[in-house]
Amino acid sequence: MLKIIFLMFLTIMISNTGYTQSGSYDSAYAKSLGADDYGMKEYVMAFLKSGKVKPENNEKANELQMAHLRNIMRMAEEGSLILAGPFSDNGEIRGIYIFNVKTIEEAKKLTETDPAVQAGVLEMELHPWYGSAALMEINKLHKTIQKTSIID
Repeated sequence: MLKIIFLMFLTIMISNTGYTQSGSYDSAYAKSLGADDYGMKEYVMAFLKSGKVKPENNEKANELQMAHLRNIMRMAEEGSLILAGPFSDNGEIRGIYIFNVKTIEEAKKLTETDPAVQAGVLEMELHPWYGSAALMEINKLHKTIQKTSIID
């Protein structure tokens, strides 16, 4: 019994070492990402919802989807779109965007460039969101693990 308690204690101690602060705070890096003292920053999150318009056929739906994906790639390369992705449950909320902007108005202008929004196939619901400034690095990191582009 004593061995079991010791092993449990040892396991807890080892697992907790990953949660201690390493002292590796880099103020210049944090500033370059726009981080506050908590390592966080303001973004705008968009919920992409099913619109009132349905594409007339599969060919049109595929064309619109490719244009939508190219627009996502463009915004990501410009640095205005930090994260995007679909939900896999086929519900009314189709996916999310996280924009690197400070205001709903700026995000609204970006969503208006989306061909699926322009066609009425998607609608956007925008909300201010406070999250980790480390998200600013996600697109650069993604390129190192992406074997094939989604638009190829």
